[in-house]
Parts: sequence; C-alpha cells; structure tokens
Amino acid sequence: MSSATAAGVPPGPAAPKSRKSVTGTRRTVAALFLLPALVLLGALVVYPIGYSVVRSFYNSSGDGFTGVDNYKALFTDDGIRTALKNNIIWVVFAPTVSTALGLIFAVLTERVRWGTAFKLVVFMPMAISMLAAGIIFRLVYDQDPDKGVANAVWVGIHDTFAQSSAFPKAHPGRQSPLEPDAGGFITSATVHTGQTVALPLVGVAPDQMPDNAKKAVAAKPEPGKITGTTWQDFTRGRGVGKLGATDPSELGYAGMKIEAVKDGKVVASAKAAADGTFTLPADADGARLRLPAGNFKAPYNGVDWLGPSLVTPAIIGSYVWMWAGFAMVLIAAGLAGVPRELLEAARVDGANEWQVFRKVTVPLLAPVLAVVTVTLMINVLKVFDLVFIIAPGSSQDDANVLALELYRKGFAEDQPGIASAIAVFLLLLVIPVMWFNVRRLRREGRR
Repeated sequence: MSSATAAGVPPGPAAPKSRKSVTGTRRTVAALFLLPALVLLGALVVYPIGYSVVRSFYNSSGDGFTGVDNYKALFTDDGIRTALKNNIIWVVFAPTVSTALGLIFAVLTERVRWGTAFKLVVFMPMAISMLAAGIIFRLVYDQDPDKGVANAVWVGIHDTFAQSSAFPKAHPGRQSPLEPDAGGFITSATVHTGQTVALPLVGVAPDQMPDNAKKAVAAKPEPGKITGTTWQDFTRGRGVGKLGATDPSELGYAGMKIEAVKDGKVVASAKAAADGTFTLPADADGARLRLPAGNFKAPYNGVDWLGPSLVTPAIIGSYVWMWAGFAMVLIAAGLAGVPRELLEAARVDGANEWQVFRKVTVPLLAPVLAVVTVTLMINVLKVFDLVFIIAPGSSQDDANVLALELYRKGFAEDQPGIASAIAVFLLLLVIPVMWFNVRRLRREGRR
C-alpha cells in the first residue's frame, strides 16, 4: 500500500495515452478488418495479373523464354487482328447506341403516366444473364422464319409487297419442248394460231401445289387463237401415266404466267386457269412461248443475320437490348437532379422542346452520359458470352473478339503464352478508360 493511500489521499487520474499510440491502435484494428479482403484481393486479382504478365513472356510449354514474341503475335495473327477490329467496332457502336437509347427513353418517359412501367420493361433484360440472353437471341436470329422472330417479321413485311412463286422448283422433264431462258423457260419452236401447246413441268411436291389447282385438262384448239396447258407431268407409281399427256391424277399449274415473245419483245401474255389451260390471242402467232423467271421465284427466307457480314451487328443488337435499360436508369437519375427552373427559363425565352433538349438538357447531363458511356466501354472490351453463344461455328471467326480469342488460344489451341499476352493487352486497354472514369467521379465528388 502506497503512502498516499495510507494517508487517505485518493490516487490522481491516470496519465493520458499519447495521440501517436491511439492512431497506431486504430490503424492496427483497421488493418485487421481489411486483412481478409486484402488476402482475397491478392489471391483473386493481384496474383493472377502478375502470373499472366510473367506467363506472357514464355512459350506454350512454359519452359522457354520468348521475350515479346507473344505480343508480336497480337498484330500478326489473323484471328487476333480480326478480334481487335471487332473490338473497335464494339467500343464505338455498342456504348454509343445504348447510351443514346437510354437518353431517349429517360427523357420521353419522364412526362408519361406509364413511364415507370415502361422503364421496368426496358430494364428487365438486365435481370437475365448473358448466357440466357445469348440463347434467346440465337433463336431470334434463326434463319428459318418459322423459328426466328427477326426473320418471321422481315419475311412477313417482304411478302406483303413481293409475293414468292408457288413453283420455285419446277423445271422441264424428259422430252420437254422447253429450254432454259434467263431464269425461266421458253419453247424451242414457234407456235401458230389454231395450235394447242403442251408445256409440261415437274419438280413441285404435291403438298406445295396451289390450293386452287385442279385436275389438268388437255386444251382444245380454237381458230385464230393459241391454246395450251401447263401442268405437273408426273404420276406416282412406276409405269403409270403417259409422258407429255395430261393424266387423271395430274394437276394444272394454276396461275402460271405465259408470255408470247417475238424478236425479244412480249407481244401477248396470259395466266393459266386452275386446270392449267391458257389462251393467247392472234398476236402470238409465230412467237415462242416463255414461262418467265417470276414463275419460279424461290420463297424469301429472310436475312442471314448470323452470316459473316451481319453477325457482329446482330450480336451488338442483343447487347443493346440488355444494356439500354441500365443506361436509361442512370440517365433518369441524373435527369431527376436537373434544375427545372433552367428548363422553364429556356422555354420562356422561346426555345422549343428540341432546343431545350439539345442545348440545356444534354449539356447538363453530360457528366452522367460520360460515366454511362465509359462504363459500357469497359464492359464491351471484355464481352465474351454473347459472342461465344450467338455466333454459330461457321461465323465465329468473323464475330471474334479479344476475350473470345483469349479463350480459344488458352483452351482450344493450347497456347497459354499468347492467351496471357491477350489478357495483359486487354488490361492495358481497360486501364486508361477506368482511370478516366475514376478521375471524373473524383472531380464530381469535389463539386
């Protein structure tokens, strides 16, 4: 027991800890809380990046140092050059179109009562994974109009204005008087009034014949006119039916167009009746009869969306479908913060709605538009899922992007050195865009 306590004097307050020791304690506690996150960051981000950088300087087996040879391949390999070209197309168009549509949707839905419901519908694709979206659009872009929605719509519009023929595969059979002529067929000999002409064809499946086709009938001669029959000269069964003659089970080519041609000019024309018979006037005397190419026009099957020339724009379209809603939501949030008095002041000064949008709304939204565009640019630099799933094998080389080429080099072609070089190259492409975005966000934060 101390003398002060023995004397009944209470002990004084403990000496305060120094500020330096308190700060050190706080830093230690903060470091302990951050340690699990730092370990995960190092294991999942820092180490893979470092390993990729090192691996990019070695050959495929990993036991031979190649220097910058793998990086040279980025600009000499045809597949990688195509991927780089496509990545440029992606970076230029996908973020621009998505941001533009997001801006339009955000502005137009601001004044309508059902704007919230519309925004919900537009944003809904964001809830779908890239894998699911790829499968959906692989079906949307199917070449068969009975399966692909895009071609079903396109074919419907096309066929409204340009009907295809009912006889796309019809052609002359054996001993036919017809010979090929500019996509159609023409008689080898001239015809004269009072004569009947037989124009037999084959090649049309029974279920493809016109609904109004009737049993073919042999035409009867008429004075001063040329008559004839055009029909499907084929009867099922061996040795059944007579070649060049209308048999009971054979149908006429209802609606087939017949032209009389003299010296390269059409002097008369007619359409076959339901039973295949037709009649031409006396003007056709001495002419050759032609079945023009329009009779054999193949059905329009739409656009080859996933062919070599359109596969990249088609996939970009599916990306825009997914990400336009993301752009719309961010831009709508920025639009909500735009001072309304500025818009009203512009209207009072005589500006119309287009001028208000172009000269007031867009400049005020410029920071938000920049953030959205840059964010989408970072996203498209790494696009992989949509290209891998939507592009068929025959067009995958034409739709190739850097992320897909990285996968193909690393796993399909067993060239991990070049794959690592592509990964490092992608990182170098993303860093400036990320730096620009972070710098802008910090600038906005200081305001």
